[in-house]
Amino acid sequence: MSLKVYGIKNCNTMKKTFDFLESKGVEYEFIDYKKQKPSKELLTGFIEKAGLDAVINRKGMTYRKMDEGQKQSLEKTESAIPILMDNSSMVKRPIILYPDDSITLGFDPDLISGKI
Repeated sequence: MSLKVYGIKNCNTMKKTFDFLESKGVEYEFIDYKKQKPSKELLTGFIEKAGLDAVINRKGMTYRKMDEGQKQSLEKTESAIPILMDNSSMVKRPIILYPDDSITLGFDPDLISGKI
């Protein structure tokens, strides 16, 4: 089984995810948001599967530094997608895309184990 794992390489949560997948012998392709910005189509697909609120990383520094107007723009998909494309660190990590086209968001070993 080959998965696609989306995120940022230097993130601690990503390192846990890589270690976990490797310990299970799972093959994966890593897509680094810093090297390949998420496209509108990719983000739209994630949002359709999980919901806008789940896709946005509200715990990070990028989000916390935004003013209230920018944060309000994240409440609607149409205005949130361009912000997420330009600020990929605000996209939840990891997002794992499975061969059946389902996704999981964040590092949850039990949830991931149930999918692999």
